[in-house]
Amino acid sequence: MTLPEGERFDAKLGTKPFLVTLEVNPPKGTDISEILAAVERVRGLVDAVNVTDGSGAIMRACSLAVAKVVLDAGIDPILQMTCRDRNRLALQADLLGASILDIRNVLLLYGDDPKSGDHPDAKPVFDLTSTAAFMHVVKGLAEGKDMAGKPLTGAPRFCIGAAADPGAKDLAVETQKLKAKIDGGASFFQTQAVFDAEKLRAFMARAKPLGAPVLAGILLVKSAKMARYMNEHVWGIQVPEELMARFERSADKRAECVAVTAELIRAARDSADGVHLYPLGWEDLVPEILAEAKVAKG
Repeated sequence: MTLPEGERFDAKLGTKPFLVTLEVNPPKGTDISEILAAVERVRGLVDAVNVTDGSGAIMRACSLAVAKVVLDAGIDPILQMTCRDRNRLALQADLLGASILDIRNVLLLYGDDPKSGDHPDAKPVFDLTSTAAFMHVVKGLAEGKDMAGKPLTGAPRFCIGAAADPGAKDLAVETQKLKAKIDGGASFFQTQAVFDAEKLRAFMARAKPLGAPVLAGILLVKSAKMARYMNEHVWGIQVPEELMARFERSADKRAECVAVTAELIRAARDSADGVHLYPLGWEDLVPEILAEAKVAKG
């Protein structure tokens, strides 16, 4: 399916006041019904759908194939790619393949350690040892040459995204990293999950002058138990105690999730250029959350 240019994510960057993206995990198998259902639920509500690449080092279906499914279903995909599993030959090949399939948005990541996943004996590749090196490769392909300097017959077109961390202990260092990523070709950022509006505002005060849109990561908390587990085991997640207390008091966890997530989105609107939702399987709540947060469609 070919999307109209005005519906492509890169066309909305810097023009739409507040962007909304959502993340989905490929299936652990071949059944794509949940992906299609998620896309249908958020059609007209989000500007793009991220497709993760072995998130948490869990073996799942190929992100490139699922990104094509999302595109064919009528929403612009953001293909996540990590340095972990493929060498430079395979990474370049997949990038060219993505472009052939009309997938133009890529979020470049380092990748989780296989020891934390469901195949702990898997050997990581990390032929490219940083996202900066990965960006250099993508930028080179777009300029018509591969890593070896060989010319391409037809150059791909990419809109490059990268990760950011508003909760970093040293915001000056984090800002330097953002600038380096922009210099390397990044056009937008999606952040780690953020729960502290003040920390987000402090981060955005430094990030805004750099010019690249930043989408604040908003995670759908399901329960206090889940939040505590993530605080202990997931890097970059720190759910506040007062938020967990709300879930412990609530008799309706889904309703509390809607209320809390909408509050976080409204807080993010004060400073960020958009939000990136981590629904963790509760995609069906996204329409209600966005309505509660008063986020305009389209």
